[in-house]
Amino acid sequence: MRTFLIVMDESDEARAAMRFAARRAVQVDGAVHILALVAQQNFSAFGGVQATIEQEARDRAEVLAHGVAGNLLAESGIMPTISVKIGKGTQIVSEFLERHREVAALVLGAAANGAPGPLVTHFAANAGSLPCPLYVIPEGYDETKADHEA
Repeated sequence: MRTFLIVMDESDEARAAMRFAARRAVQVDGAVHILALVAQQNFSAFGGVQATIEQEARDRAEVLAHGVAGNLLAESGIMPTISVKIGKGTQIVSEFLERHREVAALVLGAAANGAPGPLVTHFAANAGSLPCPLYVIPEGYDETKADHEA
């Protein structure tokens, strides 16, 4: 099954990427995989405090991903798979793509202003070596509007 991988956070550009991935998955009878990233906390002299901070961030990411998954199911009928990972985003996504050959495309959202974001910058620069296509979706992109304008 063709799977569209999206990296989810609380940004508007991530929501645009999710809508795009969902529409593509519906068109090809595919699936959506939400990868929620949690930044690794800087070393703390109090390991228990660091672990608590990371667990709270993981819990927030899971709540966000499950909320988005519910919206996706209601809008498209697709129930996505969800993974939450702690660490450096570019490394996690790269490793995920290497282990999951069913991923048909990496779908990332780009910020409307300023730099497009660290993941877009990294993966666009290395797009030729990715095991799948990279789609970069602008923050304000609304495919339903584009359908009506064409």
